[in-house]
Amino acid sequence: MLDIKWIRNNQALVQTAAARKGVTCHVEELLLVDEKKRELSGQVDQLRAERNRASEQIATYMSQKKSQEAERLKEQVRGWNTQLAVLEAELNTHEARFKDLMLKIPNLVSPNTPIGASDHENVELKVVGTKPAFEFETKDHLQLGEALDMIDVARGVKVAGSRNYYLKGMGLYLHRAVQQLAIDLLTDRGFTVMDVPLMVREETLLNAAFFPAGKDQTYELQADHTWLVGTSEGPLISYYAGEIVDLSEGPIQLAAVSNCFRKEAGSAGRDVRGLYRVHQFAKVEQVILCENREEEAERMMGLITQNAEDLLALLELPYRVVAVCSGDMGAKNYKQFDIETWMPSRGAYGETHSSSSLLDFQARRSNLRYRDKEGVLRYCYTLNNTAVASPRILIPLLENHQQADGSIYLPPALRPYMRGLEAIPAP
Repeated sequence: MLDIKWIRNNQALVQTAAARKGVTCHVEELLLVDEKKRELSGQVDQLRAERNRASEQIATYMSQKKSQEAERLKEQVRGWNTQLAVLEAELNTHEARFKDLMLKIPNLVSPNTPIGASDHENVELKVVGTKPAFEFETKDHLQLGEALDMIDVARGVKVAGSRNYYLKGMGLYLHRAVQQLAIDLLTDRGFTVMDVPLMVREETLLNAAFFPAGKDQTYELQADHTWLVGTSEGPLISYYAGEIVDLSEGPIQLAAVSNCFRKEAGSAGRDVRGLYRVHQFAKVEQVILCENREEEAERMMGLITQNAEDLLALLELPYRVVAVCSGDMGAKNYKQFDIETWMPSRGAYGETHSSSSLLDFQARRSNLRYRDKEGVLRYCYTLNNTAVASPRILIPLLENHQQADGSIYLPPALRPYMRGLEAIPAP
């Protein structure tokens, strides 16, 4: 969340950011509630102080056997208690409304983020690699996966409903291979890799700023009062929630491999064929905690994005990097880059990775702080990136590397995880 003191002095900037992101927020109401809350808090504190002083005086009167004076003061305290009950109830109402409104205030938009309403207005930053030129009739990833007995969507739908699938044999190996390749790459670059909880408390997703806006995308386990994660970013951010971390030796680099679950609410009819948009998938996620300096956040944004690009280079896949425009960017993000990989069956690039810088937006919610060189407590800056997500990455892997005989070429980087195979053999 943003600092309420900053919001009081920069109402117009908050409203502009919300408008650019297409987010509804009530800044004017927030400031009115904030003012009333502070007024009530002052009144409550004053009455409590007066009551405490009176209680001490009553004790003094009682020790002096001045019962009449003590009774008069007790009557006054009872009146204050009645008044306090009313004020405290009103304060609680305003505090709850204040929290609700604060959680709906979006992050700011970086000065170099493109202004636009949808992904059509994202700005291409660079293109890497050459699109394959096939001299034979190509198949899409689902046709290839079914022919090679790697993917079974029909039985996935039969067992679990729409947007579900089975991965079999080489499909499972490839799914796990790209994850292990990403884990090894990040481990070699100093990341601490974790296996994280997949069922988390609501507070965890509030801390990471996925809630309240993202509840319609998240599966709730009502009996346990927990939620299934849509990315390991939430549990990684909350790992240090409420703590003071040590950044004296440099940023904290965390990564996790996890299953992820999303309802895909609002995507009816979109990308219904194959593995592009499914309810259950796996991700290797990067999370960075760094010092509260924007130049450091920019450096970390470049680092995590480059990690994802290096993985695509190892997979020998053509891709492009785009600056995500304000209207296509998540409400919690300050700046966002997407990496889109070439998918021949779509005749277009499709998003496979995303990098986000949030400044201290998550850290304020999570009370995640560090001490600077002067010993002053500051909120960390946080960033995140998808190192790889599968099975979506299987789409470009199968389609770009298909060969005329029906086999799938495997880049050398994957072969150690694929039982030494140089190709998935033709059926």
